[in-house]
Amino acid sequence: MNMAEMLETKKPDPMKKQSATSANGSARKNGSTEKENKDLRKLLEDQLADIYYAEKKLTKAIPKMAKAAQDEELVQSFEDHAKETEGQVERCERAFDMLGKPAKGKKCEAIEGLIEEAEDLMKEYKGSIALDAALVDAAQKVEHYEIATYGSLIAWARELGEKELADLLEETLQEEKGCNNKLTELAESGVNAAAV
Repeated sequence: MNMAEMLETKKPDPMKKQSATSANGSARKNGSTEKENKDLRKLLEDQLADIYYAEKKLTKAIPKMAKAAQDEELVQSFEDHAKETEGQVERCERAFDMLGKPAKGKKCEAIEGLIEEAEDLMKEYKGSIALDAALVDAAQKVEHYEIATYGSLIAWARELGEKELADLLEETLQEEKGCNNKLTELAESGVNAAAV
């Protein structure tokens, strides 16, 4: 056998590979959909418990940030969002109810760390002209975490055909985005400049 013949025999048949992939893809789709749905539902419930814990912790942390803030508009923004957060806790409880599960939080290490960082900043910059800028930074880190989490929960709920649940969580996502936008606006309209 010469080199050309050896190469020809080792060359994969693109049609065989394509049909094998297609067959495996179909088998995977039809054979494990139920298990995948069960796994995705468990993930949704797990992360709902995570954000429920986070929202409950934030009902205590946000008023502390409002008390520490110096800029009146920032204080008001924190106070407004503290009220929204109470509603978000209730929405999480309704979401658990829709899933037929009791409302139960699961310790969220991320929010614990973000709250601890905010508390450290409040201590470190107490009395400083940069305190409000530090508070905006800390609050936006929390908002970004919440936006990412709610975005995933909504996508998973839709994938599972839980439209009502997705719509409920969408309300909270829009509030979190609104709060983040307000914080950006406050930072750009004076909080950052006051820190110079």
